[in-house]
Amino acid sequence: MQVQSKSLPLNIGIDEEARQEIANGLSRLLADTYSLYLKTHYFHWNVTGPLFPSLHTMFEMQYTELAAAVDIIAERIRSLGVFAPGSYSTFAQLSSIPETKDVPSAEEMVRLLVEGNEAVAKTARSIYPAAERGDDQSTLDMLTDRLRVHEKTAWMLRSILTNQ
Repeated sequence: MQVQSKSLPLNIGIDEEARQEIANGLSRLLADTYSLYLKTHYFHWNVTGPLFPSLHTMFEMQYTELAAAVDIIAERIRSLGVFAPGSYSTFAQLSSIPETKDVPSAEEMVRLLVEGNEAVAKTARSIYPAAERGDDQSTLDMLTDRLRVHEKTAWMLRSILTNQ
């Protein structure tokens, strides 16, 4: 992603190279989060079957949380002095979450959302080394929060599918 104008240099204690590396990782996290948001919202609209009431409500809570997370992640990228990505094509290039074009069964929706939340957790975890090298506590805190959400969500969704 492109670094913002240098008319007033950013001086937050993280050098430009580190900020760019962290922002690149956060851009992937933003793309994954937005892709998971779209998938979760899509499933919310289209879920059917005996689990409809509970899944419809659960998916709404999840996509609402993801919508707020997208803003938090994008604003962190901006705080690092880098422009945040925002186009569908850029998100498609950066995201590790595949698009779902059909309308799967309710059980398959849950399985796909488990995989999506685990993918976001892996992306968040992959950014830690750059944030640690840059001594970027704000990003580290945000990553820990995101991991907590995605790992818990994956567990809750997986519990619907198994007796574990």
